[in-house]
Amino acid sequence: MTKKVDVLVVRANEPAQMALLQQAYNLHRYDLVDDAGKKELLAQIGSKIRAVITTHGAGFSQDLLSQLPQLEIVACSSVGLDTLCVDACLSRGVPVTNTPDVLTDDVADMALMLLLATVRRMPSASRWIASGNWQSQGMFSLNTSVNGKHLGIVGLGRIGKAIGRRAEAFGMKVSYYGRSQKQESCYQYYDDLLSLAHDVDILLPTIPGGAQTQQLISAQVLQALGPKGYFINVSRGSVVDEQALVELLQQGALAGAGLDVFANEPHVPSGLLDLDNVVLQPHCASGTHETRGAMAQLVVDNLAAHFSVRALLTAV
Repeated sequence: MTKKVDVLVVRANEPAQMALLQQAYNLHRYDLVDDAGKKELLAQIGSKIRAVITTHGAGFSQDLLSQLPQLEIVACSSVGLDTLCVDACLSRGVPVTNTPDVLTDDVADMALMLLLATVRRMPSASRWIASGNWQSQGMFSLNTSVNGKHLGIVGLGRIGKAIGRRAEAFGMKVSYYGRSQKQESCYQYYDDLLSLAHDVDILLPTIPGGAQTQQLISAQVLQALGPKGYFINVSRGSVVDEQALVELLQQGALAGAGLDVFANEPHVPSGLLDLDNVVLQPHCASGTHETRGAMAQLVVDNLAAHFSVRALLTAV
């Protein structure tokens, strides 16, 4: 009987896919032990581990990599790579896989839901009913139409393009900023982020986290968006100057914000919690059964491809 490959579970996958992994591999649950237990587990089996499965939230550190001398592959259930030591892995000849494409539509849907809910002030209107104000004070105050608004997308990748298509369906004009112009896109291209922020009504980044994009949406960019402008974020909390965002919202220097991501998750700045012009979500843009299942299956399939000496499906 062939001995099962030893796999370190830094963060568990979806239940159905975990069952498949359990059948195929010898899983070691790094995610289920405390710090002392992790140290003990690595001392016992670190030298045998040939694969790691993880998520963006759990990440994969260079320190952990250094304790796994036989590691052959890291399979991560996310698109984002900023919590993974990708360069260190690749320099050691350890491939890294992620899960692009399968979450594009759900993330784009969440972006539009946040945009609509923020601009049309849906949570505030719901509270107006729940508080009895509709009966005691009459109609809710008028809000703003999205039709005809100018949306600025920062980073026109897979998700940015999907958001653009949805925005067009709502009658919005779409422009974008990126490192280079997309020749296949008919949207207006800006090579200057400040200019884009100044010209649009709604600014929406779809860029990865990491050092290169750290606070790319600066206080200056948010100020350029102006008191009638809205900021929507489904990318990473690190891409925006969160303190400046909170202060500008509190000052009325921005019209509103819809946020699915934050700089220090799961901690959300207290200044955001009491603002009527802010819509918050707990980093769940890809959080549907269908999408998380598809992401989890890509992890399973990438491991199967590697250990069958076939091409990886989604190598970084």
